[in-house]
Amino acid sequence: MASAMALRLDDQTKRRIARLAARRGTTRSALVREAIAALVEKEERQAAVRPHDLVRDLLGSVRGGDPDRSTDVGKKVRRMLKSRRPRR
Repeated sequence: MASAMALRLDDQTKRRIARLAARRGTTRSALVREAIAALVEKEERQAAVRPHDLVRDLLGSVRGGDPDRSTDVGKKVRRMLKSRRPRR
C-alpha cells in the first residue's frame, strides 16, 4: 500500500524535476519515486560489497618473495630462535 510523504524542495529543484518529468512524459511523483528507488538500490549494493571484492583485481598481482612463507611457520620460528640463542 502506498502512502504519502511530504518533501520540501527549493523552487529551482522543483522546476527542474517538472521539466524532466514533462520531457519523459511522466509525473513529478513518479520521477521522484524512481530517483529514490535508484538511490536506495545503489546504496544497498555498495553496502553488500565485501572487502575482498574491492581488492580482487590486486590479489595475486605481487610477484617475488618466499612462496612458502606461510608453511611450516612453527619450524621456521624455532630455527630463528635457536640461531639467536647465545651459544654456551
